[in-house]
Amino acid sequence: MKRRYAVVPGDGIGIDVTREAIKVLRAATAVEPVEIDLQTFDYGAERFLRTGETLPDEGLEEFRAADAVLMGAFGDPRVPDMRHARDILLGTRFLLDLYVNFRPVRCLDDRLCPLRGRTAKDVDFVVFRENTEGAYVGIGGIFKKGTADEIAIQEDVNTRKGVERILRAAFEYAQAHGRSRVTMADKSNALRFGHDLWQRAFAEVAVEYPGIEADHLYIDALAMQLIKDPARFEVIVTCNMFGDIVTDLGAQLQGGLGLAASGNLHPGGPAMFEPVHGSAPKYAGTDRANPFAAILTVAMMLEHTGLGPAARRIEDAVRACLAADECTRDLGGSLGTIAAGDAVARRIAAAGA
Repeated sequence: MKRRYAVVPGDGIGIDVTREAIKVLRAATAVEPVEIDLQTFDYGAERFLRTGETLPDEGLEEFRAADAVLMGAFGDPRVPDMRHARDILLGTRFLLDLYVNFRPVRCLDDRLCPLRGRTAKDVDFVVFRENTEGAYVGIGGIFKKGTADEIAIQEDVNTRKGVERILRAAFEYAQAHGRSRVTMADKSNALRFGHDLWQRAFAEVAVEYPGIEADHLYIDALAMQLIKDPARFEVIVTCNMFGDIVTDLGAQLQGGLGLAASGNLHPGGPAMFEPVHGSAPKYAGTDRANPFAAILTVAMMLEHTGLGPAARRIEDAVRACLAADECTRDLGGSLGTIAAGDAVARRIAAAGA
């Protein structure tokens, strides 16, 4: 058995945390009857500044051929318009049609839950964010820019195909993982046309899954309920922009962006995984970045590619490290990036001994 992963560390702390994630990946798969083939690509700001190249066509084909792609973080002040980041990240999502942005929101330790009277068990849901449509497709423009008559138009694109397939992906996940409720969030009381499509498609798709409760909330009400009673949520599905916002709220419920992993998926096709924090260039190489989000992202990638036992070893080790304060300062510990990665790898090795 063999798994081939394309690795793009990216910029800033992306390089630091990806290094630790790969260390943990190797520790977690050391006892598996599987060969791990890692191919690293230098796509990022350094390459762009040196060659003017962002994501070459052959790179995209390498991504398509891999079992999955692991990306770090992107962003560099030397590229103020972030062109390289846009081309690499959004280019991969759109050109590989990775229409599912899958975000698990699971708190791993009681002390990390920021809500009074709530514990880790109250924060355990997943978000399906539509990843290839909505307001992020880049359709629109500016007329008479810089004048008193300036007009800016940003289009929000929702197609029947795109809406139906993300809704169906959410219901399929719920059915496969024993989740009893799917909550769809929109703003159809204000955004009449695109979100009317979401309303109608949700009602039609829900009929195909009679064993799962189909629940609806406007996005502002959902944000309030996430704070009031996160335990009521199991699977949330929403559009691109609302998903972007609500998943950051979810990240805070689980302990911060330093624990937030994500997958960009085309069910049955290509997949790309990334931690959702930024590149924080000023902390690059300082041994201060939290590697846990990247490490948990690797666990997601392994699970997705059929290596569930290895994924669970990683999650168990991270949970144990959090309980023992073997983590970086943002999570209450005192370790640096490298030591935190070593702590997870060491616990994996000890559990397998």
